[in-house]
Amino acid sequence: MKLIALSDTHLKKGEIPPQLQSILKDCDLIVHAGDFSTVEAYKAFNASGKLKAVYGNDDTLELRKLLPERLKFEVEGIKVGVIHEGGLSVMDTTAQGYLAKEMGVDVLIFGHLHRPLIEKKDVMLVCPGSPTKPRMSNPGVVELIIEKGSINGRILTLEGESCEYIKFRDDLKKQKQEENHK
Repeated sequence: MKLIALSDTHLKKGEIPPQLQSILKDCDLIVHAGDFSTVEAYKAFNASGKLKAVYGNDDTLELRKLLPERLKFEVEGIKVGVIHEGGLSVMDTTAQGYLAKEMGVDVLIFGHLHRPLIEKKDVMLVCPGSPTKPRMSNPGVVELIIEKGSINGRILTLEGESCEYIKFRDDLKKQKQEENHK
């Protein structure tokens, strides 16, 4: 089974970017860790009938009434937990690890940080980043493959606007390369 995990889409209208639409068509389950921003955006993702989701801190009151704060479900023997604000950092995932254990899950998908992470220790921690508003990363989602009771994940980088930090970093690299060729 192929899951696409994403979060922090922050779409004001229900228009899912074309590359993201293509990725979502080719999966069995879409897991959104909150911050749709609008009901229209939620409905666009939910139209596929494959959506499991929680609300985020930027979601409207109407979305908070429709969606849970935490979600737990099972796929082929793997217990999956979803929450929006799982911790404060992708650099120190201690809080997310404890939260996964508290929820009794094998995998915890969380959002809010807009920066992707896949960490596998005794539990798998997944922050899909953001396909539309990344921080210190390129736009992306996480693909999770569950087969025969095991799970593997990878970050899929999408086309689109990167955050200013990435543009600055890439410009510096380019500048250094040009200086080295002189």
